[in-house]
Amino acid sequence: MKNSNRNIRLAICGAVGAAVIGGMGAPAAYAGSNEESNLLSMETCYKTPGNSTFKFHIFYNSGHTGAFRNIGYSVYDFGHVYIGVGDGPSGNPLRFCPGGTGAGKSVKNNAASASNAHSKYSATMYFNSGYKGASDRLGAGSFMSRLKNTYNNNASFRWS
Repeated sequence: MKNSNRNIRLAICGAVGAAVIGGMGAPAAYAGSNEESNLLSMETCYKTPGNSTFKFHIFYNSGHTGAFRNIGYSVYDFGHVYIGVGDGPSGNPLRFCPGGTGAGKSVKNNAASASNAHSKYSATMYFNSGYKGASDRLGAGSFMSRLKNTYNNNASFRWS
């Protein structure tokens, strides 16, 4: 009887451990997709723009102030980013990171300034979803203290 109780306890501990480890691994699996990484990666909000490996940075206020969001991959629609099955028709909007004016607000139609810290690629922010309409292009290593064509009217972003 002692051995069977011990085996049951070991089996339960193993199952719980596997569930915990498996649960911890789930976000890493999501981070493999470009759109999913823009939502789930630690680079989006937990690293300041100067320290993030995500090289496009958008800010709620002019002059690179207020809440920010680091973006690593092109985004077809800031208002509808999908991370997998079951998202529903509206997806998940990208939001500004905690801290500063604009924290938690949707990035879509709320960005006032941006910077491109990439050394090779240009970054283009578009007025409409789907990389369409008026745009602001930031060359490698450049910034705009106040967006010109997409100021508070920004819906998508693409590297080029």
